[in-house]
Amino acid sequence: MSRLDSKVALVTGASSGIGACVAVRLAGEGATVAVNYYPGTEADAQSVVAQIESGGGTAAAFPADVTDSEQCEALVAAVVERFGSLDVLVNNAGITRDGLIVRMSDADWQAVISTNLTGVFYCTRAAGKVMMKARTGAIVNIASVIGLVGNAGQANYAAAKAGVIGLTKSTARELASRGVRANAVAPGFIETAMTEKLPENVREAAKQTIAMRSFGTPEDVAKLVAFLASDDSGYITGQVVAVDGGMTFT
Repeated sequence: MSRLDSKVALVTGASSGIGACVAVRLAGEGATVAVNYYPGTEADAQSVVAQIESGGGTAAAFPADVTDSEQCEALVAAVVERFGSLDVLVNNAGITRDGLIVRMSDADWQAVISTNLTGVFYCTRAAGKVMMKARTGAIVNIASVIGLVGNAGQANYAAAKAGVIGLTKSTARELASRGVRANAVAPGFIETAMTEKLPENVREAAKQTIAMRSFGTPEDVAKLVAFLASDDSGYITGQVVAVDGGMTFT
């Protein structure tokens, strides 16, 4: 028996990158997975669903823009209607709009805050109602080490991810009495399409800040998410765990 058997998991922003890897991992551990995607990226989401199904898992794709509260409520309702419950929420959807503070536009600031922080709140609020009623559930928020230490040129992203960490801790305190846990995962430099675009000298400089001298993989993040989503972490809540190869420990 797999540790996520009989659980239904919703992963936001799961059509590519870390989100897709998390969705596949959760399915591999027995969960039925709702693959959320931003409208317009259905083909990628369906590819993730197909990958899960080819491995013997169960999944379906669900569109929703997490910056829209009504769409988030409808997303959770659709997942519950389709699969009968919602046991795990992974808030993964996120974007970047990098720029120096003095040059950052209002639109770039707001876009990142709306997607990376407000979207987490909207989905948590919607899923939290279902989980509280069931008196069980696990919420895993994808934060970032940037939310812990900051980064030049990413004030909007750092503020949003730091906000996710605070939101995670507040969620954990509010929902613990109803059997719902909330934790955050803070990835460091992970091999994704975004980091692949970095110039080689930048990549090498970044590796020198990491104790293990290498970037992580989406699978490294997904394995931790699966643990925090499962009953194996049943006495863990309100925690922030960095997956960064020793970049931020003190």
